[in-house]
Amino acid sequence: MRPFRLYAVTDIRENDPGILQKIDAAYRGGADIVQLRSKFLNDSELCRIGHKIRHLADKYQRMYFVNDRLDIALATRADGIHLGQDDLPVSEARKLMAKADCRMWIGKSTHTLAQAEAVMLEDVDYFGVGPVFATPTKQDYTPVGTGLISQVVNFKRLAVKTGRQDKPFVAIGGINLSNVGEVLGSGAERIAVVRALFDEEDVYARARALCSRIDSGKLQNV
Repeated sequence: MRPFRLYAVTDIRENDPGILQKIDAAYRGGADIVQLRSKFLNDSELCRIGHKIRHLADKYQRMYFVNDRLDIALATRADGIHLGQDDLPVSEARKLMAKADCRMWIGKSTHTLAQAEAVMLEDVDYFGVGPVFATPTKQDYTPVGTGLISQVVNFKRLAVKTGRQDKPFVAIGGINLSNVGEVLGSGAERIAVVRALFDEEDVYARARALCSRIDSGKLQNV
């Protein structure tokens, strides 16, 4: 499994002509993964943009994921798919991948410690924990704070000691340059961002700054 630290999630609107330039800048700035996520685009538009992100991911030797939609992920040769708690079950996603003779990463969102404990037993490659802070992209969920991150870190340590397979997690939700230190201080080693990256005028510089903070946080947590 390839290591990753900065996971960039798009929130593409119907009229966002500069999104591909922003994604290019995110990859150049250090984003390891870009996730195609949009509640506004139709399937044809998702495929069109997905193919272009695939090209950029190959260009920079990075990864490209799709939110929710396994069909779009397969059609655009994504490296992975991210599923929510109410989306396609992981077991069914694996079956469909097998039928397509395709193996890709699967990530799954968690919002409670119980969900994080359960996902460690599923056939996922990583899981998300959040939303850590309030964010308009996750208005249906109550912010979990950094306390849940600490709980997940402690649970993972105990699980590994008892022989359970370790699985990486990524903190997500309202994380930005001003609060990322708090997130890293609670034990997170990977972060996912949406507005803190793609709403910035200089996406490249912001990606570099976030990666630098993540690397500094890892050194402090050693």
